[in-house]
Amino acid sequence: MRLRCAVLDDFQAIATSVADWSPVQDRVEVVGFTEHFATEDELASALADFDMAVTLRERVPFPASLLDRLPRLKLLVASGMRNSAIDHAAAARNGVTVCGTESSPTPPVELTWALLLGLARGIVTENEALRSNGPWQSTVGADLHGRRLGLLGLGKIGSRVARVGLAFGMEVAAWSENLTEERADEVGVRLASSKEELLRESDFVSVHLVLGERTRGLVGAPELALLKPTAYLVNTSRSAVVDQEALLAALHEGRIAGAGVDVFDVEPLPADHPVRTAPRLLATPHLGYVSRNNYRTYYGQAVEDIEAYLAGSPVRLLN
Repeated sequence: MRLRCAVLDDFQAIATSVADWSPVQDRVEVVGFTEHFATEDELASALADFDMAVTLRERVPFPASLLDRLPRLKLLVASGMRNSAIDHAAAARNGVTVCGTESSPTPPVELTWALLLGLARGIVTENEALRSNGPWQSTVGADLHGRRLGLLGLGKIGSRVARVGLAFGMEVAAWSENLTEERADEVGVRLASSKEELLRESDFVSVHLVLGERTRGLVGAPELALLKPTAYLVNTSRSAVVDQEALLAALHEGRIAGAGVDVFDVEPLPADHPVRTAPRLLATPHLGYVSRNNYRTYYGQAVEDIEAYLAGSPVRLLN
């Protein structure tokens, strides 16, 4: 009898076509789920008869309470090599091997600039007006050349965002708690003296930090109050880095020019979530990692992880 593998949140129904599953298809039945399971009970019920599961990024939590309810589950493959949504200790206690995959920093860099440019030039507003026979030119674009781009974080993604900003002729500064002048010099940007200085002086601010105890709520109401009324904030990192209620208040009150957001406190967003109707907001449904090449990597290496596990020599172990 073949083992069963669940592919979670396969929204585009692409998991089995974007990668070659033939190396394991005679031993593993692959079942894709195109709908998100919103509750632990729903997920526990759906996965009860599966030996393996493939999960995308950190959208689906696997806490101890869930893992304890899945005695048949023995392999969990997560895209990327870091996943805080999985209780790794509980997985080990339940005999669940957790493996990861590589993940390219390029797609989130490109989406960051899609959001930033969309905000700066009023792309959505102008496109909707053009398609509905609305006003011909109703916005005045914000220039990038000569303006200041502030980056919270200068890692793999932040540094690439910085280089694009420099190519646009922007003045680029960066700050994070452990960022050094040497690292800033390597990328060719200025090290801001503080988070507060970065926020006060930037025309565009983009968040590129790993979520942790030090970064959770790093940008709250006091920090948002430092932004210029003409400034834009972009977050393609983790929603909890920015206080969501404070951001919504700033948008509704017009205290900043706008925000571009790809990450949310609840995903997928409930139908009545206030983000859906917030003004001055350009939002996408967590598309940062969603690109064909990245999916080829995720699912192609998921196959490799499964094959290695079946051979008794797991690779890319996360626990």
